[in-house]
Amino acid sequence: MQHQARIRVRILLPVFVLLALGGCSVGEKAREQQTLPVEDKQGTEAAYPLQPERALTYWAELNGNAGSVRPTFMEVPFFQEWQKRTGVSLKFIQPPANRAKEALNVLLASGEVPDLIEYEWERFPGGPQKAVNDGYIRKLNDVIDRYAPNLKRYLQEHPEVDKQVKTAEGSYYAFPFIRDSDKLRTFQGPIIRKDWLDDLGLAMPTTMDEWYTVLKAFKEKKGAGAPLSFLGVPNALQAMENGAFSGAYGVVKGFYILDGQVKYGPLEPGYKAFLATFRQWYKEGLIDRNIAAVDTRSLDASILSGRSGATIWNAGAGIGTWQPLLAGSDPGARLTGAPYPVLRKGERPFYGQRSHYVSSGGVAISAKSDQVVKAVRMLDYGYSPEGHMFFNFGMEGASYTMKGDYPQYTDLILRNPDKLAPSQALAMYTRASYFGPFVQDERYAEQYYSLPQQREAAQIWSDTEADAHLLPPTPKTERENAELSVIMQDVGPLVDEMSLKMILGIESMETYEGYLDKIRSLRIERALEIQQIALERYNSP
Repeated sequence: MQHQARIRVRILLPVFVLLALGGCSVGEKAREQQTLPVEDKQGTEAAYPLQPERALTYWAELNGNAGSVRPTFMEVPFFQEWQKRTGVSLKFIQPPANRAKEALNVLLASGEVPDLIEYEWERFPGGPQKAVNDGYIRKLNDVIDRYAPNLKRYLQEHPEVDKQVKTAEGSYYAFPFIRDSDKLRTFQGPIIRKDWLDDLGLAMPTTMDEWYTVLKAFKEKKGAGAPLSFLGVPNALQAMENGAFSGAYGVVKGFYILDGQVKYGPLEPGYKAFLATFRQWYKEGLIDRNIAAVDTRSLDASILSGRSGATIWNAGAGIGTWQPLLAGSDPGARLTGAPYPVLRKGERPFYGQRSHYVSSGGVAISAKSDQVVKAVRMLDYGYSPEGHMFFNFGMEGASYTMKGDYPQYTDLILRNPDKLAPSQALAMYTRASYFGPFVQDERYAEQYYSLPQQREAAQIWSDTEADAHLLPPTPKTERENAELSVIMQDVGPLVDEMSLKMILGIESMETYEGYLDKIRSLRIERALEIQQIALERYNSP
C-alpha cells in the first residue's frame, strides 16, 4: 500500500508542474478580471456582519489538534463563530490530512477553484507569482489598498514584514500569518523522558555520544521498542529539517547560510557523517523501525505507551498534550526539552527550529471569485483589534476573560471539562497555535505553555546559532521560482530516498558519492545560485 501511494504521488506531481508552468488562456482571462472595478467604500473599516451574495467556498487542511476532536471545519466552534461575526457563510473543502499538495493539484486540474485557498504558497511550483500569473489566485495589491485597512496599516507600520509578504515583483498574493514577537519563533526541539534519565542515573544528553548512551539505556533497561521516534509523514526525516541531530555535524537537510553563502546540506560532508550515525543507531534498534511511516497518531501512541523515550516535536502539541496524559497513569512521568545535540561538549548548537516572523502559509483569493471585496473584508477582520483578540483568545467570557488589560484563558482552555488537552482546546476555540490570516500574540504562548517544562523547553531550544544560518524568506521572481521548483521537485525526493536507504541499510555508504553525482546532474548548483541571488537582493538596501 505504501509503495502504491508513492506511485500515485509521482503520477500527480508532473501534472501539477504542467499546470503551474504552462501558460493558459484561463490565466489571461483571470488577469483581465483583476483589473475590473469593484464596488464598496474604499479605505473604510468594514461594517460587520457583511452581506455577501452567497456563501464563499474555502479550501483548507484542518489542523491536526482540531481534527483530533472534531473531524470537519463546520463542527469546530471557532469556524462557526468566525462566520457569525463576519456575516460570511463558508462552505469548506477539506483535503485529507497530510495530502494538501496532491489535493491542490487535483483541485486546480478540475478548473473548479474555490473563492479562498489556504496553502503554503511558497511550495507552489513556480512560486506564488506563478499562481497569480497563471490565473489561479488574485494579485491583492489593489484590494488590500482599498478594502483591507487593518492589514494595510500593520504592513505600513512594519516594513520588514511587508518586505516578506510580497513576491520579488512586488505582488501581495495572500493574507499572511505573522508572528509578532521573537518569543513565538521557537516552539520545537528534542524531547526526552527526564524521569527515565533520573531512574537510570544519566545526565541530560548534549552530545551525540551521550545521546547514543541514553538511547541504548532506554532500549536495554526501560524496554523501549523505539527509544527515539519522530515524524516521517508526509516526508521521510522531515523532523531533521530543523537541524535536530544533523546540526551536530554542521548541516541541515535543506538550504542554510554559512558565512554569507547559501549551502545545501546533503552536498556537504557533514550530512554523510550524520547518515552514518543514524544508520548505526537504526541497526542497533535505537531508532523507530517504522521511521518512514510515523504520523502524529503513531507518535502519540509511542510516547504515551512508553515505546519511545525521546522524540523531536513541539512544546504545545508534544509536551503540552502528552505530559498530562502520561502523568494520569504514572504520576512520576516527566517530559522535558533537551538541547539540540552537538559533537563536542560545550559547543553551541549550529542550528535549531527557528521560524520566520512571516509564515509561508496564507489565504489567497481565487482569480475567478465574484465576491472579492467580501472575501477581502472577511480576511481583514483577523487583523482588526476585535479580530486579533478573537483569533488569539477566542470568545470573551467563554475561552478568555480580561484581567485588567491582559486576556486570560479560562478553564475551558487550560483545564478543559471534557478532558481536552490545552492544545486541542485552543484549536477548538482559537487559531492562536497554528497559522491563519492574523497576527499571533505572544500572550497566547505565555499561557499556552502552562507547564514549567514547556517554558523551559522553549528557552533551551532557542539557545542555538540558528539565526546566523537561517535562510530568510527571500522573494523570488516568477522565472527563479519556476526554475527552482523544477530542480527541487527532482532533488528533494532523491535526497529523501538516499537518506532513508542509507539509514535503513538498504544502500551501502559507498554509494553516497554516486547519489551526489545524481543530485548534481539535477542542477542543484543552479538552485544554489538562485538562492544566493535572491538572498543578496533581499539584503540589498
